[in-house]
Formats: sequence, C-alpha cells, structure tokens
Amino acid sequence: MREITEPTVEKTEEPRGYPHPADSLLRRRAALPPADPTRQVLRHQAVVASLPAARSLARRYAGRGEPLDDIQQVAFVGLLKAVDGFDPAFCTDFWAYATPTIRGEIKRYFRDKSWAVEVPRRYKNLQQEVNRCRDDLAQRLRRFPRVADYAEHLGTDHEEIRQAIVAANGYSSASLNAQPGGTGSASLTDRLGEQDPGFELVDLHESIHPALARLPHRERRIVTLRYFGNMTQTQIAAEVGISQMHVSRLLARSLKELRRCLSGG
Repeated sequence: MREITEPTVEKTEEPRGYPHPADSLLRRRAALPPADPTRQVLRHQAVVASLPAARSLARRYAGRGEPLDDIQQVAFVGLLKAVDGFDPAFCTDFWAYATPTIRGEIKRYFRDKSWAVEVPRRYKNLQQEVNRCRDDLAQRLRRFPRVADYAEHLGTDHEEIRQAIVAANGYSSASLNAQPGGTGSASLTDRLGEQDPGFELVDLHESIHPALARLPHRERRIVTLRYFGNMTQTQIAAEVGISQMHVSRLLARSLKELRRCLSGG
C-alpha cells in the first residue's frame, strides 16, 4: 500500500466545533469544471490537510493486534474515498462525512484482513453482535450469558451462536514456541504429536503376506528364514540343503518379485 506523505507540522486532534480546513478546499473544487487542472491541486491539498485527523482516528484502534502503521494506511485509504465521495450539495461539513467513512474502512480491515484463519463473514458479524450484547445480557441475567441466552436475544439458533463463538478463536494465532505455563514450561511444539514410524511398518507387514503367498514354497521358506528368522545365507543353505550361492540367487529373485507385487505390478 503506497504511503501518503504528511506535512511536517501536524495536528493530532480531530476538528471540533468548526469546519475542517479541507471543507472549503473541496467546495472550491466542486465549483470548478471537471477538466480544470486546479481540481487536482485542491484535492491534494484537502488530503494533506486531513492526514493528521485521519492518523488520530487510526490511533484509537491501536493495541488490537495489528501494527499501527498498517491501520494508519487503511485510514488514509478511507480518507481518499471520503475526499472523492464528498458532495457539498448533500453534506454540511467534510469531516462529518469523512469520519464514518474512515472508521468504516478500518473496521472492514479488522473484520476481513486481520484474522489468522479464514472465517465466513456471517460468523464474523455474528461474533461481533455477541460481543456487543454480552455485557447487557450479563447485567440483566446477573450471570454470564449462555448460548441459549445469546440465541434468544439475537433471534438465531444455538448452532449459529456456537460457530460464532468458535470463530472468535480464529482472530489470532499463538506461536508454536510459546510456553503456556510460563517460563520453563513445555512449548506448544513439545506437545504436538509426531508421526509414528510403526504405522508404516504395520502397513508393510500386512501387505507382505499376500506377496509372500505368491512365491514358490522353497523361496518363501528362504525369505522367511532370512528376514523373519534372522538367519545368515550360510545357515539357510545348511537348513534347506543347497549351496550358499544358490540361496543368494533365490533371495535376489524373490525380493525382485516381492517388490513388483508391493508396487502394484
């Protein structure tokens, strides 16, 4: 997002009780013909004059998990929309029109862009309604509101409320290196499960039986003695009554056949 250059001297408070400096600039701009190059100059001056107040609005949303610089840039985008959308024929004062425009842009940013995971918009909006009515319900009921209380108050079903409450957990994410129990406790990474290599061995073990069944009896016996009985080729040769060289050839041929079967050949 391109950064807008602010003037060196800035006022950090929103205008109160008198027309905003940009108001007269935009009224002069609206009175000029569309092709007049002065319109662009007046627009730029109005934007620059409004930057301090837009920055002041952005500061009100600081500390909510998003960098202040990003919030300010979003506020500046809202300011540009307000400058371009301001019509003196319908608005009494520019800043009265610009303030809700800028705030709306910031709120949309928080609603749509600052979530750690993608959440359907209806649950985002419903989650905000739940937050807004929580204190009133707690005061009226004299206890913490339950799902049924929210559903009755907002006129929706229980499952929608549950999904909205769960959606609130998707706003921010925790680092895997975080230590929930404080310094010295196990991190979240230490609590994550790992893939058990034994599962792959079980799968292979179960798959080998049909493949072994396809081998001739003597070759199946040699493979079984070698890999399940842990015998050497010399011991197998003595057991079966053939030479060690013959055992080696039969093993090589059997393993090739087993690989072909296990690969789906």
